[in-house]
Amino acid sequence: MKLDNSLPLEYRSEENSNRIFGFWLFLGAEIVLFSTLFAVYFTLWNRTGNGPGGKELFEIGPVLIETFVLLTSSFTIGLMINSMRQGLKKPAMVFFFITLALGLVFLGVEITEFVTYINEGATISTSAFMSSLFVLLGTHGAHVTLGLLWGAGIMIQIKREGFTLDTANKSFIFSLYWHFLDVVWIFIFSFVYLKGMM
Repeated sequence: MKLDNSLPLEYRSEENSNRIFGFWLFLGAEIVLFSTLFAVYFTLWNRTGNGPGGKELFEIGPVLIETFVLLTSSFTIGLMINSMRQGLKKPAMVFFFITLALGLVFLGVEITEFVTYINEGATISTSAFMSSLFVLLGTHGAHVTLGLLWGAGIMIQIKREGFTLDTANKSFIFSLYWHFLDVVWIFIFSFVYLKGMM
């Protein structure tokens, strides 16, 4: 296998470069998925029936916590990749752990938010608005859950093997995925929550 040592570890082999390119294509499909969910939400956002709308339902506190922890986790996964590129295993593992811990906090707040909605009588079957909201937020939350499991698996592999062509490539691809979830959340924060509170 021919390696280009002038490139970062995650790009050094042709196979690794192809995997990263393939993942960008996958993210293109994910953009289509979330664009569709946003289109459905924007079509149904005022179809509340007898149920509550965003103004009655949304609270700024939990949303700001979710936004802060997810944006911070995007920063820490960037620090993890930077540490990896410098060959600093311990700091990289610490930043990876912090990223996943913040993701877990985000998920906890989101689940609490869902339970609050349900306790207030706003369920997936309350209205078209609620069903589109639950599907959009739930799909993003499911992606975060998958990311937490995937990231934990990569961390175990790094702990055992250190940074190799394979583990560096997986870590970098994971960071792309995590940044993508962050970008999607910014759209949710801006166009679902903030717009809904106005």
